Amino acid sequence: MKLNRRTLLAAVSTVALVAAPFAAVAQELPRNVRMVIGSKSTGGDTYQNSAIVAEALSDHLGINVKVDAVGASAAFKALDRDKRGTTIMVFHDQSYLGELYGREGYVDPFANYTVGATVAINPGNAYLVPANSPYDSMEDILTAAANGETVRVAIQPGGVSEIGFSAMKNAAAVRAPGSEKNIVAVNTGSQSDKNQAMWDGLADVINGSIQANEQFTQLEADDQKAMKFVWVTARPGTLEQAPAEGMGGTDRDALLRYASPQTSVTLDGDTDFTFDKEFFFLFNKDMDPAIITQIDDALTEIFAQGDIQERQKSAFFIPNFLPSDEAQKHLTDKRDTYGKVISQIQGDS
Repeated sequence: MKLNRRTLLAAVSTVALVAAPFAAVAQELPRNVRMVIGSKSTGGDTYQNSAIVAEALSDHLGINVKVDAVGASAAFKALDRDKRGTTIMVFHDQSYLGELYGREGYVDPFANYTVGATVAINPGNAYLVPANSPYDSMEDILTAAANGETVRVAIQPGGVSEIGFSAMKNAAAVRAPGSEKNIVAVNTGSQSDKNQAMWDGLADVINGSIQANEQFTQLEADDQKAMKFVWVTARPGTLEQAPAEGMGGTDRDALLRYASPQTSVTLDGDTDFTFDKEFFFLFNKDMDPAIITQIDDALTEIFAQGDIQERQKSAFFIPNFLPSDEAQKHLTDKRDTYGKVISQIQGDS
């Protein structure tokens, strides 16, 4: 039987469609990628860090990666809906701390998503007191708690802001069992809310950051808004990688005085508690692993070139690239360590 041209073309198309799934090549990132982040702020550290990485990936891969500051809940929902690689996510330790603290809307990211590469650390997580506070150090604060004084600490509950507070209570319990009850939380919201709690006399200590609060440490001591640092939670090895000039009017050597070992908040009586706020990728669990490999390979090449490190340091981030496999182990170990601290404090409450 002779086939006419139309019949022949239809037959060829049908064969191609049937064969296509078996001949498909590994999936790659699409031309346009939405990078959702766990923050709604376009001026905060999550957006700043993500924008640096998104621009580097865009330039290197020749695609368009757009950062979308939708907040944690919306970001996780967007990730749940998209396994094609059109939507990827960058967040920080809040992603697992939220679940450890039992915050609504958070699940175990290691079980429900694929954790990807780490890209940077913000070494700026800090605690501050008013400039005229009788407390000049964490030693003063922990001694006050041991002596029966109530120390009020303003935090945003359930994550990065609270982990240092949990560490304070843990250190108090290790040093003088029972004194941890004298370190109490003042639950607030954003950084401006925590600052205001201090200025209104509602908090003795606040969680802040070097980036957001250093400016207030430069005010005259009699200024109502003047503050002073008492603790920077970053590992000393992390902080030592920051620019020597530090931030604002506070150089790196001055900042190191507020970090371990010069400022000690004990973890177990032998070692100090430290915390680096790390930024990393999260992917839909069912996304093609080839896309993760593509991102890992691109980041490996980007960090080998060295330009991104300079951009990160200029924004007071510490470059910290670990490919997905290494990042997953590192972050799982980190989660387990902080989980023990949180579990102990919640058990004592």
